[in-house]
Amino acid sequence: MADEDPTGNHASEDRFQAFRQAEALLKARPLDALKALKPVLDAEPDKPSVQLLAGRAYFKSAQLHRAERALTRVIELDPSDHYARFVLGRTLQRLGRFVEALAQLKMASAMNPAPEYQDALGEVTARIALQD
Repeated sequence: MADEDPTGNHASEDRFQAFRQAEALLKARPLDALKALKPVLDAEPDKPSVQLLAGRAYFKSAQLHRAERALTRVIELDPSDHYARFVLGRTLQRLGRFVEALAQLKMASAMNPAPEYQDALGEVTARIALQD
């Protein structure tokens, strides 16, 4: 009984630690990041930060349709998240859906004119021009 925590703080702390572990694993080992993130995704599927981290891990592990779903969910929950729009645009670009990618990258770039956003926008614009 002494181990029971009626406030749920222990579970919350475990999820926080799992989230941080997933963040640390993301760059080098995205599949391991997804494994670490699973309990957090299960417990908090409507939390934008959790979906964004999942979307990034899916993107980095080339699970592009899953990345698209997670990033679309982030945007549904927080339409002002320019980074989610940027990664969604890159995901759509990798899927060959350039017109959809362009729309997301334009919005991300308008919200935050970061150089990497501008570069991605230029790449997709050029790719569309080549198709015409």
